[in-house]
Amino acid sequence: MRILLTLFVISSLACTRLATKDKSTEQRIIDETIEAHGGKRYEKAHYSFTFRNKNYSFKHDEGRYAYTFDHSKNDRAVHYYLDNEQFIYTVNGDTLDLSTKDQTRYGNSLNSVIYFALLPYRLNDQAVKKSYKGLTKIKGQAYHAIEVRFSEEKGGTDHEDVYLYWVNEQTKTMDYLAYNFHVNGGGVRFRKAFNSRVVDGIRFQDYENYSADFNTPLEKLPDMFEQGALKLLSKIELEAIKRIK
Repeated sequence: MRILLTLFVISSLACTRLATKDKSTEQRIIDETIEAHGGKRYEKAHYSFTFRNKNYSFKHDEGRYAYTFDHSKNDRAVHYYLDNEQFIYTVNGDTLDLSTKDQTRYGNSLNSVIYFALLPYRLNDQAVKKSYKGLTKIKGQAYHAIEVRFSEEKGGTDHEDVYLYWVNEQTKTMDYLAYNFHVNGGGVRFRKAFNSRVVDGIRFQDYENYSADFNTPLEKLPDMFEQGALKLLSKIELEAIKRIK
């Protein structure tokens, strides 16, 4: 039995090394940055936070998810609920029947806030297509550049958008990101992380949000940022982050 157990352990270690060796550079880096930001803690997590005076929550349970949005104004309490199967919209407790178009619009709005709040967690989603763009320096620090595109089949309504993430070579954290988008006339954004903090094992970050001309190549944005050539549009700040037990 001991010999069999030893053989099993050796075989397992060999498979682990082989799997690591067979990973693409971009996959290895994304796995490392997800681990640096929270790793497996994302898989069973339940948190709430406030963003721009509106309340959000997310709950993960090993493949299941549930996202919520709550906002009250002028005696009108609006609630969104999104999970693996459905989207529900209520006002003052009454469920409203929405068109498919409006369900998609409101659901995408909720999903987008949670998506950015949880970066880099979702970068291993099935629709994500990653590619390694080499090392670059930002503020004197070396960063791996990872480009992300999305498959049309499962990439949602914004599958044509392109993202670029910069992962700190030393800390493995995702300190900068950029993307272009095509809705509402399109645009280019560059974000710098700040106020990074760990709440019960998961790293949350706020961002300075900069804009550039629509046709600006994403890979040029770090140099433009250092030169002060980008316009600061806003700050993306998450407040009152709490783990729900």
